[in-house]
Amino acid sequence: MVHIQREFHNTSRINWLRAAVLGANDGTISVASLVVGVAASGAAHHNILLTGVAGLVAGAMSMAAGEYVSVQSQADTEAADLEREKRELEIEPESELTELTAIYVNRGLDQALARLVAEKLMSSDALGAHARDELGITETLRARPIQAALSSASSFVAGAIIPLATAWLAPKTLIVQVSYATTLVALVILGGTAAYAGGASIIKGAVRVVFWGALAMGITAGVGKLFGAAVL
Repeated sequence: MVHIQREFHNTSRINWLRAAVLGANDGTISVASLVVGVAASGAAHHNILLTGVAGLVAGAMSMAAGEYVSVQSQADTEAADLEREKRELEIEPESELTELTAIYVNRGLDQALARLVAEKLMSSDALGAHARDELGITETLRARPIQAALSSASSFVAGAIIPLATAWLAPKTLIVQVSYATTLVALVILGGTAAYAGGASIIKGAVRVVFWGALAMGITAGVGKLFGAAVL
């Protein structure tokens, strides 16, 4: 009996990791920008908190809906391709065998071995072999709309809680400064953690997230201050 040692690869978590990182990053930056922008306009403390809560709820629902629709479209495309491949296997099995053989030849096998491998794989799971090697569809990378939607929404809420809690606890006169600093620290941790989980450079991941977060909050604070001064 052959013992197979299973190896863990970063690609095995690419679907949920992408959705989770996008959700948390968006939650932190968007709600922090709202809080900073409204606070810079000179709004009352309860209005700042109300804006943050509204941004959290709306953002979480938007992330869930958008992620579900996007990934469901991918899932529909995969299902259509698999159904077409299934029909082709039923109608033209020999042509499909030749096609799979050619794929293995292009990957470096000689004609005889490629044919043997194709025949062996198709005898046990023809559709699975074509899905993996012709269409590039694997179980690890299959589209999972519900998982992606829930991951995006929950991570958005987790990210948004940070600036919202800061706005609630910080003195009104220091909300802009404290929110800015707290959010940047959170983004450093978020960007670094995401990069580490994906096997990328922690420093580069953190710098990318912090740059865009700082830019978003800076622009929003400027707009809030400008319009707040105009109203006053």
